[in-house]
This record gives sequence, C-alpha cells and structure tokens, in this order.
Amino acid sequence: MDTIRLTLALAICAVMGATGALAQADGQMANVGAAKKLVPNGPWPQGDERGMGNTQGAGTWLRCAYHLSQPGAKVYEISHVRSETMSSSPFAAPLEYEFSATVGIPFTRHAFNGETVKGETAGQGTQMDALGHFAYLPELWKGEGDFPADKAVYYGGYTQKDVKPSPGSPLQKLGIENAPPIITTAVLLDARTYLGKGQPMTPGQLVTAKDIEGMLKAQGLGWRGIQPGDVLYIYTGWEDNWADPDTTKEYYTKGPGLSYDGAKYLKEKQVVLVALDNPFTDPANEGQIFGKSGPPEGTPPGLPFIVHHENLTQSGIHQIQNAHLAEMAKDKVWTSCTIILPLMVRGGSGSEVRPIAIGVPQS
Repeated sequence: MDTIRLTLALAICAVMGATGALAQADGQMANVGAAKKLVPNGPWPQGDERGMGNTQGAGTWLRCAYHLSQPGAKVYEISHVRSETMSSSPFAAPLEYEFSATVGIPFTRHAFNGETVKGETAGQGTQMDALGHFAYLPELWKGEGDFPADKAVYYGGYTQKDVKPSPGSPLQKLGIENAPPIITTAVLLDARTYLGKGQPMTPGQLVTAKDIEGMLKAQGLGWRGIQPGDVLYIYTGWEDNWADPDTTKEYYTKGPGLSYDGAKYLKEKQVVLVALDNPFTDPANEGQIFGKSGPPEGTPPGLPFIVHHENLTQSGIHQIQNAHLAEMAKDKVWTSCTIILPLMVRGGSGSEVRPIAIGVPQS
C-alpha cells in the first residue's frame, strides 16, 4: 500500500510540475506578445549615436518584469572578477593595482582604504564596446606610411573629424556615455552543448545564423526566437581557459566566435548587445592574432574582425567581451532579465562593466 501511495504522490507531483511549466510558458508568451508593440524598431533619426540602444524602454522593461517576478529567480554575475593577474588582452595596456595603506583623519574616528589603477581599464576583463570603438577605411591600408586615420568612417556615416578630430582627443561622437542603461530580456544559447558536444568550442569555430536558429529550437525557444531589444548571450565554453592568476596565457591567443552571417542575422533581429565567453566576439584561428595564420573561412578580405565591423560600424549593436556564462548555462537559464550599466565615461571607447542576469534555474 505504501508503495502505491508513493507512486501516486510522485505522479501527482509530476503532473503539477508539468502544469506549472506550461503555465509559466503561457505567461511568458503573453508577456512577450504584450511587449511587441512597445519596442521601437526604427529607422533611427539622423545623427543617431545609440544604434540598437534605441530599442530600450517600456517594451524591454515589460519583458524584464516577467522574469523579475518569477518565484525562485536567481541573480547571475556575467562578469569575471577583475585583477592585475587575470587573463589580459594583448591589444590593451595591462592593469596595475596599487593598494594604499589604511589612513585616517586627525581628530576623527575614521579609517579608510583605497587603491590606484593604471592601465586600459575599459579594454581588460569583462568590458563593453562603445560604437565609436571601431571604424573602417574606404580602401585597404598596406602598412606603408602614416595610418590614414582622417579617412576613417564610423557608425551613422560619422567621419574621423566628427568622432576623433585630434590624436589625443576623447571621442566627440559615439562615446560610451551615449549607450543607454540596458534593461531587457536576455537569451542564452548553449553552443558548448549544441556545437561542442559538451566540450569547449575550438579556435576559429563559428556560431552561424543557422546554428543560432538551431539552438533556439533545441532549447525550446522556437516559439519566442530573438526579440527586438534583446541581449544575446552565447556560451561557447572558451571561458574554461580564463585564469587568475593566468599562468598558461592561452585565453587571449585564439578562440571560437560569431560568424559574419551570424552578425548580420542579429542586425535583422535588432538585438541591442551580444556577448560571448570569448576574448574577441570574433573567432580567431590558432596563430591569427600573431600574423601566423589567416582568419576563419568566409571572412571578407581586409576585415579580419568582421563581427566588430558589422556590429559597431554597421548595425549599432554593442558588444561585451569575456562574459562569464558557465553558471547560467549549467542552470539552463535560457531566458532572463539582464541589466547592463556601462560607466558614463565622456568620450570613452568602452567601459568595464558588471552585467547581471535574473532568471529561474531549470536544473
């Protein structure tokens, strides 16, 4: 009799769980549907400096609110802890931290601590690119003579004179201070499982538009897809190579990344930001960043960082490099509310950033 009662109880629990899951899915569908008409879809005005940041507002906040209100929701850190011994970009000055002695103020009971940070803070660790971070030339520069910076063209057709009129000036247009607070829904795609078969993706391996659609279906998100104003997180598993202290120096030498057609797909979907757990957003073959090999197949000539080019100069899509996505992927938090607040550095080409995501663990 006890065995029968236990079996019956487990069956009831299973039915209730399935009913709850269906109710949750129905609730999210209704929420996404209600938000559709509230999200702007362009075209953006002449002189725009926000790109897909224009999608942020009442519609993306409404989608976010659903995840914030769910029982069991958990906060996930999307950034790595910062230090001078973490994996460091070869394209940016390394960080140096100097911690001061504890000091006080005479005739008070106060004691306080501080530190000084040197190096390119916006280019190391988990960091976000401003639209003005990248530009392009009308023709190939062969490395002869001075770099023709005066010919550079930026997002929205801005010229070098508009954006950076002198070598030492901050960005006059398209600086990180123009990026809005990003408060929206995020979709997490598990490329480590789908493409890597449970192992980290390999250097130069691509996440294509077809792969994105395949992962959406595999993760039960075919009904939803990617909505305008979403953030897209892609977990490749490359963050297994992130280290602190970084003794192997492997993380920043290569990695998998988003394909060119994947970047164009995200423009069509009007995502506000894309982030991977990789160093460049772009894929990098073994030896590529040292000039010992070429970029992955399908990369247009003269644009080895084609995803940076497409996102920042053509689409107005922000990027975050070095995202920490393993914990959220382990819990199968495929949709969440994400909050991303870059520092408002006037004229900055990027910002150190601490993104978070709030969603319900499914495993």
